[in-house]
Amino acid sequence: MMEVSHRELGQEPLPAIPAKRYFTIGEVSELCGVKPHVLRYWEQEFSQLRPVKRRGNRRYYQHHEVLLVRRIRELLYSQGFTISGARNRLEDAAAEAAQAMPSALTPEVLRAELLSIANLLRG
Repeated sequence: MMEVSHRELGQEPLPAIPAKRYFTIGEVSELCGVKPHVLRYWEQEFSQLRPVKRRGNRRYYQHHEVLLVRRIRELLYSQGFTISGARNRLEDAAAEAAQAMPSALTPEVLRAELLSIANLLRG
């Protein structure tokens, strides 16, 4: 029987995500254990994955997008989801999170609270 390493299964431990605002596609590739061409493909398949594009169409991912790439990778490589299944799972999770938000924390209420805090800080 042939032995399969953790690396081949996509289960090797991933490095810690550095505390910085933007990551290049190469950095995300290393942080998530996924090739850059796979990241570009996933951008087409997962609407939630939208890195900022700057000079020369260079991609810059934010911290939450790096976490999203890791989640997509886990769904596809570790849990065996198809692209479509992973997309549905992410959409379901987003809907559950939106429902779990207490009704008192609507965007309007949050905005009013933030304006109140800003006025206190100015005063």
